[in-house]
Amino acid sequence: MTTLVVARLSALEVSRRRAALLLVITLPFWFYLVRRDLSGQSTRALTLGIGWAISTLTLFVVNASRGVDPRLRLTGASVTGIIAGRLLAMTGAGMALALGYWTMVAVDQDLPHLWAAGVMMLVSALVAAPVGSLIGAILPRELDGALALLSISSVQMLADPAGLIAKLMPFWSAREVGNYAVDGGSIDLVWRGLAHAGVTWLICVLGTLAVFHWRLRLVRYPEP
Repeated sequence: MTTLVVARLSALEVSRRRAALLLVITLPFWFYLVRRDLSGQSTRALTLGIGWAISTLTLFVVNASRGVDPRLRLTGASVTGIIAGRLLAMTGAGMALALGYWTMVAVDQDLPHLWAAGVMMLVSALVAAPVGSLIGAILPRELDGALALLSISSVQMLADPAGLIAKLMPFWSAREVGNYAVDGGSIDLVWRGLAHAGVTWLICVLGTLAVFHWRLRLVRYPEP
């Protein structure tokens, strides 16, 4: 019950920020448009834009809920339910965004493995929600969190794909799946990307739970 309530509250919070929502949703399109003539680069840039957009939206929701979460805890809501509801809402938004942009790519580009491009975008959206949640849990100010996410996305885009730094970034999984979608090769690229996404998702979710368990702990005073 708590999960569904928090999911609905998160969706309402996102819908209220219409200008920010529009800008964040359209940002991946501009990433795509500037390199539209190169199908590989444009699709990769679009996917990274989806990850940045959903992680940033999640960050906004986390920060906006700082006054609501303690009251939910006092009513008996669990920390796990609160985090799960928020991730449910933002993951759903990310999947919808990924599906919309995948449809656009399917119409506009000719990729060797179109289905893998869809997996790449879905992976980016699935990882983005817990990444934004963890950054929001650690950094309480929206500007600080947004700059942190921008830094992560920039390093992911500029780092050598074969180097260690790129593999330590949260969106490397989408880039690995994208190598198969765009360039072909072994399907092992997809499995490696999915494994990296699973590990990243788990680390970010557990980190978010740890921070919020401490922050939203209920202080129990000794009986008089």
